Amino acid sequence: MSIPAGQLGLIDELLIDIARVSALVVVSVATGTLVGFVHRWYAGTRVPDGLSVLVSLSVVALYLNTAGALGEVIGGQVELLAVETAIFNTVTFLLAGVAAAGGGRLGDRLGVDVFAVSGAKSLDSDVSRIVRTVGRVTTVQLPEEIGDIDGYDPVDAATKEKLIGHTLVFPRRLTLEELRTRFADRLRTDYGVGHVDVDFAEDATVEYLALGGRESGIGATLPPGSAAVAVRADPPNNASPGDAVQVWTSGDAGSTPGSVPNADVETDATANSKTKPQRVTNAEIRGTAGDIVTLAMDESDARRLDTDRRYRLVTLPIEVRADREFASQLRTAEETMGVVTIADGSLLVGNPVGSLDVAVVAVGTADGEIVAIPTRHREIAVGDTLYAIGRPDRLRKVETSATTTAADARSSSDD
Repeated sequence: MSIPAGQLGLIDELLIDIARVSALVVVSVATGTLVGFVHRWYAGTRVPDGLSVLVSLSVVALYLNTAGALGEVIGGQVELLAVETAIFNTVTFLLAGVAAAGGGRLGDRLGVDVFAVSGAKSLDSDVSRIVRTVGRVTTVQLPEEIGDIDGYDPVDAATKEKLIGHTLVFPRRLTLEELRTRFADRLRTDYGVGHVDVDFAEDATVEYLALGGRESGIGATLPPGSAAVAVRADPPNNASPGDAVQVWTSGDAGSTPGSVPNADVETDATANSKTKPQRVTNAEIRGTAGDIVTLAMDESDARRLDTDRRYRLVTLPIEVRADREFASQLRTAEETMGVVTIADGSLLVGNPVGSLDVAVVAVGTADGEIVAIPTRHREIAVGDTLYAIGRPDRLRKVETSATTTAADARSSSDD
């Protein structure tokens, strides 16, 4: 039985269309597999089906549009609006879309197997730390136990209760150091915490968390031997905290005579006593509220001020005070100062000062000598007292190492 030539031509065209659809489906699967593999490597999560389908269908659509346009323009062989062409394109897109979703999952599975075999050691250490802390978002659950940082006021119980077990969400692709910084900033901004000491595991789990209260007031910024006093005064225009001023008694009739030593007093039988204006001391403005001004000065000068009288202030040229500048900078900085004494057999003995992850500003020897700003190569000895500046978590690690012996470290590792 012979087949008519017309039907034979239709069968040939159908076979050709089936072959083209099959080839495009294979291309879609290959593209989806590649997308799934790359996404697993880059983001550490399974690729969304929509992404693998979108990329794969883009490749298929690019081929169909190019082939159709060239066939119409060059040979006139393809009718872009023909029913057969529309059916062919629709069927191709449907099959390619399903195949692309499967290809994406196949690529993800291949990526999981490949990276499981190669292990994180084959990746750069920073990239490894990123991959293990990333998903579509990075979530951090706070532990049930929150400690207090030594040397700081404790955070109130209500804030701790609010934080215990709470989950914070952060952007993906953060290194552990970036995550630590954002975590600390979040607690300071949203919960009013002053200082944060936190250790993260490789999977962003909180291993240790301690909090310190935010320091308030000006006491922390006053050097030894100084005091702050609030008095009534007429501050100069635009005077602000930090300005150096001279403190003068006023000549108002309401002033109390004799409140300032050596003040010249003029007596008039028909008038109230008046105090001749006289300079009392130099001071620094720390705060203003209307006519109430808080002044910082030497403790001996603070006793000369009378809170019942009114003073006038004269602004002085700026004077650099290294101690006050250091105190104000340290108060607002994330770092703080700690004092660590090196025990006998400590892991730090024999190591140079520069090997520590904190800034050592002074070393007190066992003989009572103080070495200011030691060189980085100075070796740490038993009995040394290190005055260091650093973040609370880094100071805590230095304190632990200062009292941990090699035997303790071996015992801990065996456990």
